Amino acid sequence: MEELLKDLKIRINEDLFLKDPESSKLGKKILGEGILLISEIGFEEFTFKKLGKRIGSNESSVYRYFKNKHIFLVYIINWFWGWKEFQLTFATHGIQDPLEKLLKAIEVMAHPVEEDIRFAHVNEVALNNIVINEASKSYLTKEVDQENQFGYFLIYKRLISRISKMIDDVDPEYAHPYSLSSTIADGALHLHFLNKHFSTITDAKGKCDPSHFLKNMVTNLLK
Repeated sequence: MEELLKDLKIRINEDLFLKDPESSKLGKKILGEGILLISEIGFEEFTFKKLGKRIGSNESSVYRYFKNKHIFLVYIINWFWGWKEFQLTFATHGIQDPLEKLLKAIEVMAHPVEEDIRFAHVNEVALNNIVINEASKSYLTKEVDQENQFGYFLIYKRLISRISKMIDDVDPEYAHPYSLSSTIADGALHLHFLNKHFSTITDAKGKCDPSHFLKNMVTNLLK
């Protein structure tokens, strides 16, 4: 399976870019350096002008790929969830026991992120920091319903549905599989945030691994 997936590309809704950044060396540089820049200075301070200066090009070159910085943020958040979906699919492949499969999925969603050499142009650790700190800015907008209709959040919703199906397989009588699935995905990020910034109100004790709590919660909820 590793051989089959080595050339995998995370496929993003084409409405989120003017030109596919994965299709050129410059596009991949814009994507990779943009992620690093947002991780360093935050989304509010991030501009295409600063990104252009960082890559040694005009900001107009960035605008050839992305309409604005909001769309760029939505794109990289989508890339993160697509990468997580790939990891989850790969990690749970061949696991027959439903509970074991679900617990492995929780580990994938909750463990601290490491760089993935299969996607050399993206620093997944920096991207994970962005998702923890900035992801809500991609959807807490007045345009969220319209963007949802355009499929901007389809990868995230697909991932939630995938985990929800695993929950159903463990306990078909459980009444809230989607709510629990989204709690696992978003809760893992929130717990990482708390551990980093508000550690006195977590039980992680510096381990920064919410999977222990989430797996305990799930096994106690499901039959």
